[in-house]
Amino acid sequence: MSKINWMAEVEKRKDDLLKDTQNLLHIKSLLDEENTFPDAPLGKGVKEALDFMLSLGEKDGFIPKNVGNLAGHLEFGEGEELLGILCHVDVVPEGDGWTSDPFAAEIREGKIFARGAVDDKGPTMAAYYAMKIVKELGLPVNKRIRMIVGTDEESDWRCVDHYFENEEMPTLGFAPDADFPIINAEKGIADIDIVQKLPVEEEGKGNIEVLSFTSGKRYNMVPDHATVTLNIIGNQMDVVQRFTDFMKKHELEHQSHVENGELILEVKGVSAHGMEPKKGINAGLFLGEFLSKLDLNPSASDYFKFVSRYFFNDSRGVSLGVAYSDEVSGELTINPGKLSYSRQSGGSVGLTCRYSVTNKFDETKKKLDELLEVNGFAINKFKDTKPHYVDENEFLIQTLKKVYEEQTGEKSYLIAIGGGTYARSLKSGVAFGPLFPGRPDIAHQKDEYIEIDDLLKATAIYAQAIYELAQ
Repeated sequence: MSKINWMAEVEKRKDDLLKDTQNLLHIKSLLDEENTFPDAPLGKGVKEALDFMLSLGEKDGFIPKNVGNLAGHLEFGEGEELLGILCHVDVVPEGDGWTSDPFAAEIREGKIFARGAVDDKGPTMAAYYAMKIVKELGLPVNKRIRMIVGTDEESDWRCVDHYFENEEMPTLGFAPDADFPIINAEKGIADIDIVQKLPVEEEGKGNIEVLSFTSGKRYNMVPDHATVTLNIIGNQMDVVQRFTDFMKKHELEHQSHVENGELILEVKGVSAHGMEPKKGINAGLFLGEFLSKLDLNPSASDYFKFVSRYFFNDSRGVSLGVAYSDEVSGELTINPGKLSYSRQSGGSVGLTCRYSVTNKFDETKKKLDELLEVNGFAINKFKDTKPHYVDENEFLIQTLKKVYEEQTGEKSYLIAIGGGTYARSLKSGVAFGPLFPGRPDIAHQKDEYIEIDDLLKATAIYAQAIYELAQ
């Protein structure tokens, strides 16, 4: 059989690929647990995106299956073994400050701009077209090839959990939801809620009473906004001046106003993915740091001093005494993505800890428990996803290395990440693209985009990979 020009096959389908990608991006597929239905357990938007993929696949001759309205798959080919391509169609909230409508999927400067363009709808469509090319060329394959589509990757993974309770586990596979060349190590992910143990009586007052403070909605995002409402006995203008000076010093956007005699302070930061907090500016931590220096009511004072001491300017767990690093996957990181305090219930910190592959996390948690106990805090929610690692010598990695090098002319190498991709739900699974080396990672940020050339190149890589892995 003559050598296949994969890129030429992609070019032939370019217009359809772009149109289908835009149509998928138009769907506002956000988790919506307030408005659920029996056939849309996580909300209408994510279900619509799942249905879109399943009906597209059915039209193109794949065998579709809806699995509990939480996930689904498209399959073709035959054989004992199953090759899995794991994608997701849910997106994180769009956030503010976009140049164009986040769901318009506008094309400009050779890029498609939309929430989900690079994470993970663009790559999902690239992998779909890759399967379509292998199928339409009628190439011989010895495995069944199955695209598995999830709808809850950005939150709790209920989709893949449900899917694998009911469906077969692929023998090997990849998730087009991260970086090229190949990600074979993913850190452990612990999502932890730390809450303040409140004394019954607040002895003494403090001149400033914190009525409410809130910042952030997701463990895995650096909060880009924080707000606090204060009741001040004494000079409000003095606090406003100190606030302004502090925020100016740190070059942060901020504002203050008075409502019903209460002072409201707001800070804007920069959102980023929680796996590398240094890429963002945590508005909650900066506002918390400012508040920790004021004469507050006792429980608020304890809370903000705790936040300042253990989290401000420290995303590596150094102050908490849990810092750790290894050769394979680098440093442990901590992102306090959800911060809140109220007079009634005290303070809480919801954080994601991405820990190194060789870290024995039971020991880390024990250290954390001891430190919290001393400070009047405790863990009240703890969800741990173990690290994932695939050996370089496996057929999967060797094949993907070869394909990547042939398609790009670049040397392939292995990467470890702090993010979690669906690859970790497979025993032999890696994350593979779509972000090429040197490209900025704009997932979860405003004006998220994918370069059209990269989308086409990724499609060609995926097509060859699917063909060769299915031998």
